[in-house]
Amino acid sequence: MLFWLPVAFLSLLLVYNTLPYFSFSKDFSFIEERTILFKSNFYNTCFYVHIFAGSVCIITALIQFSRYILKKSKAIHRWSGKLYVAVVLFLGAPTGLYMSFFAKGSFWERVLFMFMAGFWFYTTLNGLTTIHKKNVLAHKIWMIRSYAMTMTAVTFRVYHIVFYLLDWGHLENYELSLWISVIGNMLFAEWIIYRKSKSYLKSFAI
Repeated sequence: MLFWLPVAFLSLLLVYNTLPYFSFSKDFSFIEERTILFKSNFYNTCFYVHIFAGSVCIITALIQFSRYILKKSKAIHRWSGKLYVAVVLFLGAPTGLYMSFFAKGSFWERVLFMFMAGFWFYTTLNGLTTIHKKNVLAHKIWMIRSYAMTMTAVTFRVYHIVFYLLDWGHLENYELSLWISVIGNMLFAEWIIYRKSKSYLKSFAI
């Protein structure tokens, strides 16, 4: 509970904070910084699809990792899982990959965003294929890794606020928050997998 309560709160807070974007107003700093990009209908569409997909994934992932729901109704777990996978594979990851070519920061930040999109797609796809093969342990491992990528949207903002309070410069804050979020989430996911069971690592590895 000490882990999941703040995770659920921050996740739902992020989803709530994305809702104003769907007023389709251009009076947001993210959009104002990318005025030229938002003149492209394709980029514009990808942006709104991506934040919608991210919100859906964050909410459905909370359902996926609920032991209570899994015990009470496997149907809810199954259908929310199908929704999560479909949204990642067909909406979230593809739009994220496209937008990564125009991401703020240096060449390496754009590469990192490309990696995130690819790894998100890859881990989610493996989560799908392993459960179809009835390999539940492998399925759990891959979905933990997928969820780690989903949660970068949340952890990035947490680090960004912390470094802002420490008076870091905007660009330095952005870049450091991004790298710590991605690498930190991946390492934390592997630690959880290892902690859950060493046998997981013996039966399945990247």
